[in-house]
Amino acid sequence: MKIKGVIFDLDGLILDTEKLYQRFWRKAAADLGYNMSQDTALALRSLDKNLARELLRADFGDDFDFDGVKQRRIDLMNIYVSENGISAKPGVRELTDFLAKKGLKTAIATASNYRRTDDYLTRAGVRSCFDTIVCACDLPHGKPFPDVYLYACEKLDLAPEECVALEDSPNGVKSAHAAGMTVICVPDKGEIEQEIVPLVYTYVDSLNDVINVISDMVK
Repeated sequence: MKIKGVIFDLDGLILDTEKLYQRFWRKAAADLGYNMSQDTALALRSLDKNLARELLRADFGDDFDFDGVKQRRIDLMNIYVSENGISAKPGVRELTDFLAKKGLKTAIATASNYRRTDDYLTRAGVRSCFDTIVCACDLPHGKPFPDVYLYACEKLDLAPEECVALEDSPNGVKSAHAAGMTVICVPDKGEIEQEIVPLVYTYVDSLNDVINVISDMVK
């Protein structure tokens, strides 16, 4: 089936924010008396809120203050962004311009809420590059469940088989694959987790490289 749409993850793919989330999850945990490892912070990427709560309580005990740590992480991130802004990853505009010329629809499927997503994209100067935004926090289940990608396809009025998903994290790849989409992975900082290799159509180094892959799909 011909590809008619491309659905993007946000953090670590469009925006260079994943490193900040990992940094501030660990800082927030430390501020409240918990020693969070880098591996645990990595496991939280794009993860459904309830699954994140379970993961952290499995690590730190049932009395782990998930809501307190999460709010502290949000506060730290807000301070950082207000002082430093947000950067888009290289190739966002080149890729979205290419997709527009090809007549392909675009959407964002993110674990972040709409207000934060809209704000960050605007700060990075790329809000106008995308047709619609879908947020997992508005749905029954976040990533790695397929809900957010299925709804993004619905918003674009396309079948999952007609869409490519662009992801950087294992939870995102699992979500898009479960939705029945073709998944291109652009690993943040070049990290490739072996567990998702069978779920990925191909790996590329940057968003600019996605152009060549999509070109072959729409010939």
